[in-house]
Order: sequence, then structure tokens, then C-alpha cells
Amino acid sequence: MTKTSLIDEALQLGEEFGVVVGEVDEETRVYLGMQRAEGVVVYEVIAGRPADLAGIRVKAVIKEIDKHEIRNLVDFGEALKEAMKEDNFTVATYQPFDPVNPSVAGGLNFHFVRTEKN
Repeated sequence: MTKTSLIDEALQLGEEFGVVVGEVDEETRVYLGMQRAEGVVVYEVIAGRPADLAGIRVKAVIKEIDKHEIRNLVDFGEALKEAMKEDNFTVATYQPFDPVNPSVAGGLNFHFVRTEKN
């Protein structure tokens, strides 16, 4: 598969999981106060899908899926493809401090994901 087709597959799997994502670029890295531009940032969470039910939020950066480090969209797609074969898996996200809602602290969060099987 070409890199473009791997990225397309990753984006499709992301939507099945319940997120619209993109790679962390330099602007996003600075905005979120991250040391490196690695991971994938969540731009949208689709209601009722596994990501939503697990509590993943917009602006979170997915850093790990089932103990597989996520540096870019290709990593995201490969890890998600394997994880979604299982009934349950974990997703680690970095979420920035929310100045509008001080009860939402920044840092690494772990989400337990359940998937429905047909």
C-alpha cells in the first residue's frame, strides 16, 4: 500500500471508531504546549461511537492505542485496525488544560474502549 492509501484507510478507521483526526502540525504543537509534533489530534468526535462513549474529546491528541505508540496517521491506522478486532482496548490521549473549565486538567488520560461486534 502507498502512504496515501494507508492515510486514507486510517481516516476511514478513525471515523468508524468515532473521530475525525489529523496529524499534529507545528501550529497545533505550539497551541497545545507539546514538546514534539507527534500523535494525531482529534478535530471531531462522532456521537454514539466508541470514541465518544470512551470519553475522548475534541483537541485531544491520541498518543497510544493498546500500548502502540502513535506518532502519525499511519501509526494510528495500523494500531486502530488491530485494536478494533478486539472487544476492548485502551487509548491514551494528551489533553490540554482547559482555561474555560478549570476542572478539566491537562495531561495524559487513558480511555477504556468497548466495541460492538455484529
